[in-house]
Amino acid sequence: MRSLVVTIVGPDQEGIVESLSSAVAKHGATWVESRMALLAGQFAGIFHASVPDDQAEGLCTSLKACEDRGLSVVIQDVVQDVADEVAKQEHRLARLDLVGGDRTGIVAAVSRALLDVGVNVVELETECLGAPWSGGTLFKATAILEVPEDSSLTSIQEVLEALASDLMVEIEFAVADD
Repeated sequence: MRSLVVTIVGPDQEGIVESLSSAVAKHGATWVESRMALLAGQFAGIFHASVPDDQAEGLCTSLKACEDRGLSVVIQDVVQDVADEVAKQEHRLARLDLVGGDRTGIVAAVSRALLDVGVNVVELETECLGAPWSGGTLFKATAILEVPEDSSLTSIQEVLEALASDLMVEIEFAVADD
């Protein structure tokens, strides 16, 4: 079996997910996991498929045919040894929630601070909303993080508290219960 990670971006239109899932099924592949959304009128998706070795080329050809519909398709072969090694690393999952007035550089500052303390961002969801009480824009972010087992949670919390103060946002950080 081969593991493929596929990204698709392009103008939203009916039937994108159906076309992708039909191609996966046609080639005897398994749809393992995915994230898809409509962003600024564009369909943006990423999914992981596991496909029999002898069907991988056909699946890639079928997926690339979506480019005829104006979509950009990128297919990445996942090296299983690397995926297995990453899975073996000991870490804890944590969640970070951030809310504050929107301004340039929030994601850059948070991601830099997390990198500096050895924390990996596994998932990130952000949105900007109107703030009715102030007439401004509210920025919200939710992240799922991988925290190395040997990391000091107190140190991470202190870094995030200092960052929240600098950015004038609220940040909540919590490690998932085992």
